[in-house]
Amino acid sequence: MPHPHLMIERHPAGYRWLRLARPERRNALDVSLMTAVRDAIAAEPEAPVLLGSTDRRTFCAGADLTITDAERAVISDLIYDCCEAIISRPGPVIAVLTGAAVGGGAQLAAASDLRIASPAARLRFTGPPGLDLAVGAWLLPDLVGRGAAMDLVLTGRWVAAAEARSLGLVSRIEDDPDLAAGQIAAELAARGGGAGVKAVLAAGGLLDRLRAERQVNRAAWARRTGMAAG
Repeated sequence: MPHPHLMIERHPAGYRWLRLARPERRNALDVSLMTAVRDAIAAEPEAPVLLGSTDRRTFCAGADLTITDAERAVISDLIYDCCEAIISRPGPVIAVLTGAAVGGGAQLAAASDLRIASPAARLRFTGPPGLDLAVGAWLLPDLVGRGAAMDLVLTGRWVAAAEARSLGLVSRIEDDPDLAAGQIAAELAARGGGAGVKAVLAAGGLLDRLRAERQVNRAAWARRTGMAAG
């Protein structure tokens, strides 16, 4: 069933667009939307996927802060499911960033195989206030190095597009990232994707670190929801 907040478009060149479409909540993720994103990423695993937004101001604000802690704990788990699907699927996933990516949204972007950004894009690896979550610690060292990863995860500060490009967090900055990403996806589809490259780059503990961070955050949510229940 189509989801009202996720637009899916199949391009004749052999790739799919997935666009988050909840602008009134800055594309914040509830359980149903995150489930739809995960399932859409996992579908047609050979085909390149572009993951973006219908609203150029925002990529994704992370988990919806208006829902319950228990629901946000489920979303946290689903984000790791989705990141594992991104890494494990043979077809590449390209995040198209035209605005802010925060928390789980930043994590989905960073887990993607390429990140094509506009000059207005920015990222922030942080969770909700008062909850000691690790957000992106499992993958940022591979992208930006341990020192920069520590800075981004511990401080949760904003990273603008230009700095993100210099760190290696963003692959390219383009005035029209939708067009540039579409051209890359079409070329990859014509060449057969790049499954061998992805399999090699996923080796060496990346999925182990993903699963370790997932367990850390499960424990944090359990403490939070346990306190709330008490």
